[in-house]
Amino acid sequence: MAYEKERRVAVEAVLKACRLCQVVREALVSEETMAKEDRSPVTVADFGSQAVISLDLLRAFPDDPVAAEEDAADLRTPAGSALRAKVTQHVSTIVPGLSDEEILASIDRGTWAGGPTRRYWVLDPIDGTKGFLRGDQYAVALALIEEGQIVLGILGCPNLPIDASRPTGPKGSLFIALKGGGATVRRFDDPSETRIGVTEIADPAQAVYCESFEDSHSSHNRTARIAAILGVTAPPLRIDSQCKYGVVARGDVSIYLRLPPRATYEDKIWDHAAGSIVLKEAGGEVTDVYGRPLDFSLGRTLRKTVGILATNGKLHTRVLAAVRQALESD
Repeated sequence: MAYEKERRVAVEAVLKACRLCQVVREALVSEETMAKEDRSPVTVADFGSQAVISLDLLRAFPDDPVAAEEDAADLRTPAGSALRAKVTQHVSTIVPGLSDEEILASIDRGTWAGGPTRRYWVLDPIDGTKGFLRGDQYAVALALIEEGQIVLGILGCPNLPIDASRPTGPKGSLFIALKGGGATVRRFDDPSETRIGVTEIADPAQAVYCESFEDSHSSHNRTARIAAILGVTAPPLRIDSQCKYGVVARGDVSIYLRLPPRATYEDKIWDHAAGSIVLKEAGGEVTDVYGRPLDFSLGRTLRKTVGILATNGKLHTRVLAAVRQALESD
């Protein structure tokens, strides 16, 4: 099977990172949180997850660069010493025998600029940090890009129920997608995989949609107007992170809409790479709100993309028309 080694290494790396995140979340205290320049929280788990995955990729594919969200600059400062010690402690439980500098260097491997050539990995060590802090949804997202095209995506969702009809039941869903090979989901503790597919709903009035939990990430009022144009009556599912791609891919909902929070906003490639291939391989469609495909060949951002529309495919054209109507009225 093509990419067999890449698939195996990526799955194991994401599972390790998810386990680290779960352990950190159980023991999380306020001093383990610091603020980025954009004021979003960063935790021990962000840095630890990136270190664990970066180390696995380095050992298996030493020539592959990584484009990832975090760097270790803050951890190297005197003010970051306490946080650095926590990161080292948690990473060492997963990957023993490393020095502080080896761990920091593994985090700093994520500086690749991306672009249209070469093969490289794209990593979001925790997508949905605020959801992680609340104890809600977050994801560890890893994708492999070749010549600007996503060929493999792994999406670990530690808090996502195995069965959407049993929200209080067992949690921990791992989505796996290979270009041209379909999409599957498995439990964290069971290697058996189940093929997934999107809903067959063609009437938007019967659809359920999801959107960002935070209104600052995507305007709830504007999304509600679009839902009204479509005749959608079901309340939205509001969750953090690329878990939204997962719930569309396995048929829990039929639409995921994310409107840009401001005109100058540029989505990062790691916020959508893994999730988008999972949904596409499950039979869905992903574009921006003007119907343009997501272009992962432009560097570390999707600078030609305006918002995100992900659907089961059958609803895509009608949702695009409703979005256009709503935006024109604005």
